[in-house]
Amino acid sequence: MAKENISADQLISVIISGIEDVKGKEINLLDLRDIENTVCDYFIICEGTSNTQVNAIVNSVQKKVSKELKDNPWHTEGVDNAEWVLIDYVNVVVHVFQKHIREFYDIESLWGDAKTTIIETSY
Repeated sequence: MAKENISADQLISVIISGIEDVKGKEINLLDLRDIENTVCDYFIICEGTSNTQVNAIVNSVQKKVSKELKDNPWHTEGVDNAEWVLIDYVNVVVHVFQKHIREFYDIESLWGDAKTTIIETSY
């Protein structure tokens, strides 16, 4: 089965590329591996400026991961209102927010013990 051969680094790289393809903003990678009792190893958090862009980011990530790594998310949630969409690839969970929802829930602070990497974009 192809999924077993995919490293977390490969998956993260393809996910970030999918976000960048549609100009997702404020991309952060949270490494949760050193925190006890976490649901996954990594969070990738980003934001879109509208429901349309949030959906575009989600679609871009899913298509790119499917095409390049032959993998699909285990679960996706929040697509209907597109304010906060969660894409669960088991060890890597992607959170795509609209700005005001991201500020309200402040996931980065909730997981403040995680090692955070800010992904620089060129746009």
